[in-house]
Amino acid sequence: MKIVLIGCLTVACAVSVMSTLTAEEQLKESVMEGFPPTKASQATMSNYLETPYSQWAFANAGAPLNVVMIPRQGTIFELTGPTMPNLGNFTVSDAAGKTMGFEDLFAQNYADGLVVVQGEQLLFEKYFRHLDAHGQHIWFSMSKSLASTALGLLVEAEKIDLSASPTKYIPELKGSGFDRVTIQHVLDMATSIDFNENYTDINSDFLVHYAPALNLVWLKGAADIKPGETQIYGVHDFLTHFIKPDLKRQPGDNFDYNSSNADVLGWLISRISGQPFQDYIQQNIWSKIGAEHDGYIAVDRAFMPAVTGGMNSTTRDAARFGMMIRDNGQFNGEQIIPARWVRATLDITDKLSTNMKTNAKYSEEPWLAYHNMWWVLDESRGEFCAVGVHGQVIYINQEADTVMVWFSSQPGATAARDPNFRSKLKAARKVADHLKGSKTNEH
Repeated sequence: MKIVLIGCLTVACAVSVMSTLTAEEQLKESVMEGFPPTKASQATMSNYLETPYSQWAFANAGAPLNVVMIPRQGTIFELTGPTMPNLGNFTVSDAAGKTMGFEDLFAQNYADGLVVVQGEQLLFEKYFRHLDAHGQHIWFSMSKSLASTALGLLVEAEKIDLSASPTKYIPELKGSGFDRVTIQHVLDMATSIDFNENYTDINSDFLVHYAPALNLVWLKGAADIKPGETQIYGVHDFLTHFIKPDLKRQPGDNFDYNSSNADVLGWLISRISGQPFQDYIQQNIWSKIGAEHDGYIAVDRAFMPAVTGGMNSTTRDAARFGMMIRDNGQFNGEQIIPARWVRATLDITDKLSTNMKTNAKYSEEPWLAYHNMWWVLDESRGEFCAVGVHGQVIYINQEADTVMVWFSSQPGATAARDPNFRSKLKAARKVADHLKGSKTNEH
């Protein structure tokens, strides 16, 4: 039996026929070929996470998944350009040290789309295979950074206390692993909960409880379960009835990436605001960034937004969101998110840095810290990222006044030790340095 599992940063896929193909062959494999598609090329809920089917499915996530809309609103904020099409020829090197052009590197590392913005100008834009400028692509765990951004509005309005337990606002979580933690611990993935996202063991808690509730994977019969037939139907049930504390660890003493933390953020936003999560995002963020297209978000089995990894948008609209963050919450003359909330992401304590360094999984990666559901590279340069499984990134470099967004359909579903992910991030950082130098020379 073949089982495909997904968390929001790490995935282990069972070996399939496609795994015998080389990377180059996988990139060229036909998906959804014909009208109707051939059986061999048909993308389905059970294979949409596998290469090459993911190359089509990640750019059409509304097909395999249930979704709710986040409509655009107002005047489109035009991105002029691309003004530097030759940036694709800029020489970079991959994780193995092989040199090539910027565009070629992304093409060879499973990128689906790439946008580079400096200031308000679109410098470079390139799409591969099934994506184009008007196609939405799934964010996966970049969605977590969107949720934490939205939470900042409630913090600024003094409607939420980051030093309080989530149970202050969600009494249903009393007795769970989130009872003894603070909301800041949740934001920093430092909750020390007793839940290991194990995707390889078919009897794991992830497969038995979280994956069916999250509804981002195919599991035989899981979608047919009705409310009341299982204690854990949707994600909120999972948070309430399953998550327990790890009594061998104290909250705040470690960085332990766990997708369920973002689910708590989404619940807090809805409970405190009194709005569905997707409506809160639309009203307070998406309607204010001059988006060209609607966004949408996948929902769990109870049709509640999959806050931890379900957001979808075009590449340019993700860049508009990144530009707002780069400019400390301001966009098109309006302060959308409080500046001090954005700046707080770059307030890295020794404890946060130590927690990252002592996490064996990330000790070889360039991250300085994880804070407020953003991955920080260099706080002095304002260099940080939203990151999603299979290679989704919003890269922000305030010093270079630059935002880059790339969507991918990498076979490897991790940002740790993955050569495809490492290569693209390394190249982006080199291009940002180049753009910073070019801007400096203009003055």
